Amino acid sequence: MGFSGMFKRFSGLYKANARIQAYPSGYMPRRSISDSKIFNNGDDKVLPVLIVGAGPVGLVLSILLTKLGVKCAVLEKSTSFSRHPQAHFINNRSMEVFRKLDDLAEEIQRSQPPVDLWRKFIYCTSLSGSILGLVDHMQPQDFEQVVSPVSVAHFSQYKLNALLLKQLENLSFKVCTPEGLKGLDDEPFQARKILMGHECVSIDASDDIVSVTASFLKDGKHMEKNIRCNMVVGTDGAGSTVRKLAGIDMRGKKDLQKLVSVHFLSRDLGKYLLSERPGMLFFIFNTEAIGVLVAHDLKQGEFVLQIPFYPPQQNLEDFSPKICERMIFKLVGQELGDINVIDIKPWVMHAEVAEKFLSCQNRIILAGDAAHRFPPAGGFGMNTGIQDSHNLAWKIASVVKGIAPPSILNTYETERRPIALFNTALSIQNFKAAMAVPAALGLDPTIANSVHRVINKGVGSILPSGLQSAILDGIFTIGRAQLSETILNVNNPLGSLRLANLRRIFEEGKSLQLQFPAEDLGFRYIEGALIPDRDSAQGGPEGPTGRRRDYVPTADPGSRLPHINVRILSDASSEATSSTLDLISGDKVEFLLIIAPTEPAYYLAHAAFKVAEEFKVSARVCVLWPAGSAEGVEVGSKASLTPWRNYIDVMEVKKSSNSSSWWDICQMSDKGAILVRPDEHVAWRLKSGLTGDPAIEMRRAFSAALGMKSHIRDQEADQ
Repeated sequence: MGFSGMFKRFSGLYKANARIQAYPSGYMPRRSISDSKIFNNGDDKVLPVLIVGAGPVGLVLSILLTKLGVKCAVLEKSTSFSRHPQAHFINNRSMEVFRKLDDLAEEIQRSQPPVDLWRKFIYCTSLSGSILGLVDHMQPQDFEQVVSPVSVAHFSQYKLNALLLKQLENLSFKVCTPEGLKGLDDEPFQARKILMGHECVSIDASDDIVSVTASFLKDGKHMEKNIRCNMVVGTDGAGSTVRKLAGIDMRGKKDLQKLVSVHFLSRDLGKYLLSERPGMLFFIFNTEAIGVLVAHDLKQGEFVLQIPFYPPQQNLEDFSPKICERMIFKLVGQELGDINVIDIKPWVMHAEVAEKFLSCQNRIILAGDAAHRFPPAGGFGMNTGIQDSHNLAWKIASVVKGIAPPSILNTYETERRPIALFNTALSIQNFKAAMAVPAALGLDPTIANSVHRVINKGVGSILPSGLQSAILDGIFTIGRAQLSETILNVNNPLGSLRLANLRRIFEEGKSLQLQFPAEDLGFRYIEGALIPDRDSAQGGPEGPTGRRRDYVPTADPGSRLPHINVRILSDASSEATSSTLDLISGDKVEFLLIIAPTEPAYYLAHAAFKVAEEFKVSARVCVLWPAGSAEGVEVGSKASLTPWRNYIDVMEVKKSSNSSSWWDICQMSDKGAILVRPDEHVAWRLKSGLTGDPAIEMRRAFSAALGMKSHIRDQEADQ
C-alpha cells in the first residue's frame, strides 16, 4: 500500500493485554552498558533503533537517524494515519530543524495558509456577532528574519505527517500493513519499515539485547512478532505504552480540563471568515454555547471546535454529529448549508513530565508526549517533542557508530527534562491567561470545575445521575446568562466594568499568547554535553510569565547558535547568503569550530582537527571574516590551515552599516572561538583568547561534548 493510501479515517485496533517485562524497580543489570558491545550497526539480525509511535516526533527522529546513517524502523499501533488536524503551530526552532530535512521548512511555508489569515485570535459573541476583542500575534520583527532564517508556521499535524512520510519514502522507507507481511519470525526484522497496526505489548531488556513483542491482527487472527533491537525509543504519545512498560511515572497536574474536539468542514464558513474576520482561533461566548474554534485552513474550510466536557454527567453520546452541528450553528450565529462533521474525539488536558526519560541502562528512551504532556496553550507539545528528537538523534548516532560512549545518552535527559519542566510551567501560565478572558466576562472556569468535582466526589455523588446532570446544566445556564446583551453592554454598570477589564487584559498582553520567541529560540541547556563558562551564572532561566518576551541572542554554552547571514567566500561569483545555522551538517555527526581569522585562532583550529582525529569524530572549521574583508581570504586560510582541508571561509553579511558584528551579537570578542554540536547548540566557547595549551583545551571540549565526563575530571585534576 502506498503512503497516500494510508491517509484514511482512523480505525480501531485490537488491544492486546500488555505484558510488562522491562526491568523491575530496583533491578540492575550485571554489567554496565558502557562496557558491553551491544550497539552493532552492522548486524542485520539486530535492529539498532526501534521507534514506537509514528507521530511527528517519531517520524522526525527516524528521518534524522537515517540521514546520520543509523538503521531504524517504526511501530505504529493504529492501522492508518489519522486526519484529525491536532497540533498546528510550528515554532521558530522546529522550523529551523525542518530546514535541515531536505527543505521541509520551505515546503511547509509554501503549503500553509497566508500569514494574514491566521495571525489573529478573535474573541466574540458569535462568528457573525459582536467582537469582544482581537489580538494580533505577529509583530514586524517576526517577518524580518533577523534572529532566525525562517518564520513560524500554521500547518495541521496530519499534513505535516504526510510531508514527513514523503521524505521517508525518498529514504526508501516502506509502510507495511499486517496483510502485507510475508511471515512472522521467519526472517530478521528489517530497517526502514513503518509497521502499521502493530502494538508494542512487551519489552524484555536483557544484558545483550532488547526484545520487543508487537501484537497485530491478520486475517481475523491475533498474532505476534518479536523484534530484536539495541534500543527502543517511545514516541507513542501521552498514553505511552513504552513508558508504562518501563514503569516510568508522570509527575505534575492531571485532568486540568476535559474537552471534546469536533473536526468539521464547511467551505461556506471558511469563505465568510476569509472576507469578514480571518484568524486562527475564535473564542466564542454566548448564552447558548461556549467554545473555541481552531481555523486550520479557511480556504479549505477545515475547522476543529473545542468544547468543555464534564463526564460522567455528560458522555460522548451527548456529542453526536447532529448535536455538534446544532452547537456549531449556535456559535456561528447562523445555520450552515454545507457542514460536514468528520470526527469527534474526547481528550484530557494534563501538565505532566515523566520522572525520567531513560530506563534499562539507556536502552529504553522516551521522547515527545510520551515524556511530557502540556496544555495546548502556546503549542509547546509537538514542538518540544521535535526538539527532543533533534537533541537525541546525533547522540544515538554517536553511540551506534562508536564515536561516543553510551553514557552520552544520559545528557539527553539532563538537557531535555529541565526544558520539558519549564515548558510545562509556561503552558500552564498561558492556559491561565486563556482562562482570564471568560473570568472577566463573569464565567470563571474554576467555579464550574469546582462544582463538577463536588458533584463527582462530594455530597452530590449520592444523588441520582439524572439529578446530577440537571444540577450541572443549571449551573452552566446561570453562567452563560452572564453573557446576555442586557448584562454585557456599556450601559449596564456590571457589564461596563467587565468589558473594561477585558480591554485591559488585551492591552496588557495578559490573554492567551501564540509566540514566545525568548523560549522558542533562547532555551539553554545548563549542563549536559557541554562545558559551562566558568564566569557565567549557573542558575536556571528566568521563570515563565505567560507573556511574550523577545529573544536575545547569546553564545553561552548550551544555547542554540545565534543566526546571522553569511556569504561563502569559496565561490567569489555568488552573492547567495546562508545562515550560520547552515554551516552545521545534518547528514553526519560533525562538530563546527567557529573562529576569526587571527593567528592564535588558527593554532586552535589545528588543535581541534588533531583532537577530533584522536576522538574519531568529524570536525569542521569555519573562519568568519568581517563584512567587506574578502581580499586575501583564500591565501590566508589555506596557508594557515594546511594540511587540513575541512574548513570554510565565510563573510558576515550585515543588513546595514550600523548592524552589529556576529561576535558582538554573541557577546564575545573576535579573539574567541565557539565549538558547535551537531544539533546546533554551543558545546564550548572561548570568550576572548586562550592562554593555555590549545590541544588540552580542545580535548576538554570534545570530551564534554561526547559525554566523556571522567576524561574531563582527569584533565582538570592534572591542571
